[in-house]
Amino acid sequence: MIEEKVLNDGLRIPLIGFGTYELNGERGVTSIKAAVDAGYRLIDSAFNYENEGAVGKAVRECSVPREKLLITSKLPGRHHAYNEALQTIEESLYRAGLDYYDLYLIHWPNPKTDRYVDAWQAMLEAKKRGLIRSAGVCNFLPEHLERLEKETGVLPSVNQIELHPYFNQEEARNWNTAHGILTEAWSPLGRGNEILMNEVIQEIAAAHTKTVSQVILRWHIQMGTLPIPKAASLQHQVENISIFDFALTEDEIATICRLTRSDGRLNNQDPSSYEEF
Repeated sequence: MIEEKVLNDGLRIPLIGFGTYELNGERGVTSIKAAVDAGYRLIDSAFNYENEGAVGKAVRECSVPREKLLITSKLPGRHHAYNEALQTIEESLYRAGLDYYDLYLIHWPNPKTDRYVDAWQAMLEAKKRGLIRSAGVCNFLPEHLERLEKETGVLPSVNQIELHPYFNQEEARNWNTAHGILTEAWSPLGRGNEILMNEVIQEIAAAHTKTVSQVILRWHIQMGTLPIPKAASLQHQVENISIFDFALTEDEIATICRLTRSDGRLNNQDPSSYEEF
């Protein structure tokens, strides 16, 4: 049974999602439908992934009714201006063939462009119009979130940030939690490769008769974050979602947390300066 969390606006979501980055075309549709069959109900996409059409097709063809699914997409940086943001949300829906998104996020704050407050106001208007059920952000630092609250009086329901054992974002996680914002984790497995060979995590995995990926995802869950792993194959989809039948000890969680690095970002995408369009 997948555990759930109630967001600060009342929306109930499962504590693991399915990432769809680079899952495009018919291959993407097939993978997303398989993920739904495997038990995923939260599907994460973005305008800039150019796969909202594939997500929508999978939603229409999958084995689960639309109202049982939670579909996420994201607003790109080039459309932060208020009217453009509203039109882009509409276009997102048209692309997917959906009537609403359950969760819509500002993809990056783009502080140099400095239109993210306008974008946030558009998101709140889209929620009033019923285009989205819940409004959140990605990659926002506490300074950006404080400004949203100061200028609009409303904080996001979710802040999706880069988060994995080599970059555990303790400060950001604590700030989000203290302000009632759920932290979602993109690249929760650090895009695999090196991290899956980490001997410390391998030892913990062996102790639980689980895989390294399962231990990392369980670490996310027990820290109160929502991981969104991507997996094209059914084998890995099932593996990643099978994490609710065991628990890590506090010592094991602390051990994994100590693996964090000051330069742990995968592509040096610092939200204080990075601009995404």
